[in-house]
Amino acid sequence: MSTLFDLEMTVQAQHIDRLGHVNNVVYVQWMQDVATAHIEQLGLGIQHYLELKHAMVAVEHQVQYRKAAFQGEQIILRTWLSRIDALYSVRQYVFYRPQDQSILFTGSTKWACVEIATGRPKRMSPTFTHAYQPINTDQNPFDFSTMNISA
Repeated sequence: MSTLFDLEMTVQAQHIDRLGHVNNVVYVQWMQDVATAHIEQLGLGIQHYLELKHAMVAVEHQVQYRKAAFQGEQIILRTWLSRIDALYSVRQYVFYRPQDQSILFTGSTKWACVEIATGRPKRMSPTFTHAYQPINTDQNPFDFSTMNISA
């Protein structure tokens, strides 16, 4: 069973746009960053993808920007898997600012399993289906009272 995965980061100057807050495309990059960190923690990093000759690729994003983030702020990027089948998984995200207990962003990505050489859909191998499991339904991913921060 997969768990919630938290990654702490500090908003840097390069994340800020001309309006003085984090640029919207940065949030999408953070989605990729926290997903990559999570799969590494699950034992399925890029090296494993290459060895297995198949990988998960993003096919759809849904995002909701709730509040602005600013340079110097500490942010928690949280992700988890909410659904999986033979070809697809759905990964959810919530970005949280502990300073004022604000949810800044929510999103989801639908990922498809593909053969690396051809880009064609491929059923997930047992290695993938074992690692990519949804969180327990009794877990509340919006509860930040306990965090498991990864470096």
